Amino acid sequence: MLKKNMGNIDRILRFVVGAALLVAWYLNPDMAGRNWLLVGIIPLVTSLFASCPLYSILGLSTCPTKKS
Repeated sequence: MLKKNMGNIDRILRFVVGAALLVAWYLNPDMAGRNWLLVGIIPLVTSLFASCPLYSILGLSTCPTKKS
C-alpha cells in the first residue's frame, strides 16, 4: 500500500482542482482533447489515495506529525 504523505488541506485542494478540471472537460470536450481529462484525473486520484508519488520522490510530506 502507498504511504500517506498528504494532509487534509492538500487533499481537499487537489480534489477540488481535479473535479473542476473534469467538469470543464465534460462541459467542453473539444477544449483541448484528452489533456484536460488526464490533468484532472491525476490530482483527483492522488487526493483519494492521500499519496503523491512526486512527494515521495522529493521526500516531502504535508501530513501532520504525530505527537508521542
